[in-house]
Amino acid sequence: MASPSSDLDRERRKCTFNVAELTDIINGGREKTERRQYLESLVLNEPIFNYDDYYFLSREEKYSDAVKKTVRLVQVLKQHNIEDPEDYQTLLKYVLNLNLPIALHNSMFRPTIRDQGTDEQRKKWLPLANDYKIIGTYAQTELGHGTFIRGLETTSTYDPKREEFVLNTPTLTATKWWPGCLGKTSTHAVVMAQLYIKNQCYGIHSFIIQLRSLKDHSPMPGVTVGDIGNKVGLETNDNGFLAMDNVRIPRENMLMRHAQVYPDGTYRKPANSKLVYGTMVLLRATVVSESATNLSKAATIAIRYSCVRRQTEAKPGELEPQIIDYVTQQHKLVPQLATAYAFAWIARYMMSTYHALHADIESGHLGALQELHGISSGLKAFTAEMSVSGIEVCRRACGGHGFSAASGLVSMYKDRLPSCTYEGENTVLYLQTARFLLKCFRQPSITPSSMSYIQVKPLPGARWGVKSPEDLMKPILLVEAFEHRAQRTIKSAAQFLESQISQGLDTSEAMNRSGIEFVRCAKAHCYYFVTRNFFQSTALLKCSKEIKESLLTLGVVFALNGIADNSGEFLEDCFITGTQMEFVRERILYCYKQLRPNLVGLVDAFAFADQSLNSALGAYDGDVYNRLYNWAKRAPLNKTDVHSSYHKYLKPILKSKI
Repeated sequence: MASPSSDLDRERRKCTFNVAELTDIINGGREKTERRQYLESLVLNEPIFNYDDYYFLSREEKYSDAVKKTVRLVQVLKQHNIEDPEDYQTLLKYVLNLNLPIALHNSMFRPTIRDQGTDEQRKKWLPLANDYKIIGTYAQTELGHGTFIRGLETTSTYDPKREEFVLNTPTLTATKWWPGCLGKTSTHAVVMAQLYIKNQCYGIHSFIIQLRSLKDHSPMPGVTVGDIGNKVGLETNDNGFLAMDNVRIPRENMLMRHAQVYPDGTYRKPANSKLVYGTMVLLRATVVSESATNLSKAATIAIRYSCVRRQTEAKPGELEPQIIDYVTQQHKLVPQLATAYAFAWIARYMMSTYHALHADIESGHLGALQELHGISSGLKAFTAEMSVSGIEVCRRACGGHGFSAASGLVSMYKDRLPSCTYEGENTVLYLQTARFLLKCFRQPSITPSSMSYIQVKPLPGARWGVKSPEDLMKPILLVEAFEHRAQRTIKSAAQFLESQISQGLDTSEAMNRSGIEFVRCAKAHCYYFVTRNFFQSTALLKCSKEIKESLLTLGVVFALNGIADNSGEFLEDCFITGTQMEFVRERILYCYKQLRPNLVGLVDAFAFADQSLNSALGAYDGDVYNRLYNWAKRAPLNKTDVHSSYHKYLKPILKSKI
């Protein structure tokens, strides 16, 4: 049998490009790679961040271990004066292989105060939060309502006599339910509640609530808070519940950058109700980035393993081939690798777009906010959905060993699965994107440049300009196919909605009846948007010819598999012919062959540390079988040769005369 390590060494020698150069591209430049390496050096060498026995821990032990790691991480950040949020995100993405129980403190609590707090509120709360003198979460979702924010039942009633707000969860279903870091960790929360002044409701607003004493961490008077119990994944995070019974807070604890309540109860509404979208857009962009990172990790594990796993000799006595050489295995994994790169590129686009517009949003110039909201809603759903299914494909591609927790893929799948529902349930988010697309379809004047294709009227009987399989290597033709599909499905959704209304249905029911068409056009738009961005971003790269060729081929794989997997929608109006679809399938195989020598190089370029992957199958040296065997020997059940259950249960029946 061949040596697994020598198999990976041989794969790396076959790579046609400089892996370090591609790593710099992924990180955003050599300077950022060096910064990442510096940050990794601060953490990877600390024993406390070891994950060797993580998969053997109970849920309570995992939470406790995560708190311990969190505290040490905060100490490291302080010790080295690391305050840049991008540095923190780098550590989460590339080093720490778990969901920390302060995740929402950094991703929602602090950004919400920054974006929605007045200058005075920022000065009061942000130093405390930045220095971890308080730990916060974001409490929006309730037991009875999640994505439908306007339906939230928690109330905040203003008392002008005492200049205080009184918060209540008046029903069982008003109980805050699911917020991360709420159950046991957070001392404070930004709570979303219906604002009432003199018996009049002014809608949802944000309030800072102290949940626990800063002396002994016990719940504050009127606050009932705890963990919601075990769930699928996220075992290190204390997702919690919160009930409030006449909890009083000062008037200044309402975040008032955009809406104000004056001491006498006078209310001034925000200049634009959509200002609250800012933080949500950032969070959804973060989900896109996380989806890219986790699918990249899964592809790294599965491709490395597939290069060392050998299976089924072709002829008796011959060396068993690497399973990556089976085309069926390539067809499972290469599309996931291509998708990971496509998502990494779109995540960068979303983050850079958000930060470029953040100053405009903060100053009240909201021209691009609706566009960002529309794009981020759909892309959050699209990337979450595809990354979760992609991780499962990678797990299954590892055969029986993929079923082991030691693969790293089991916990990765479970931890990503909730992303399809948190920060907006995917179907609802697709519907939000669809409504924006239809608005642009009907009103050309509001259509942003990034969606100008919606206004292009395709010629009747238009056909795809592909004449041969070689044409499928031309990005312009691939983007054209997705653009045509998106245009057609948006128009179809608009016509379907109009037909429902013309039959006498009210708008609400007509929208409900049109939901499937809406989701279809939103997905089509997202596929087009990601495909176009992939090719545009890659074309602009200044890099070696070999890297650009590999990336463009990955883009072709992403696009062609998207066409093949959704062939019905491309064939439906005869834009693509049956012969052209045969070209698609043929060219997919061609691309797999072209990429085969570089597959390990393409995953190595992500530069995930073994500690971050925490996978016996995906370690850099490929020593799979020793890792699996040594991991199994450390299992708690193997601490003794004879388990106590033998004496309690097995021995009596084995020794009986029945």
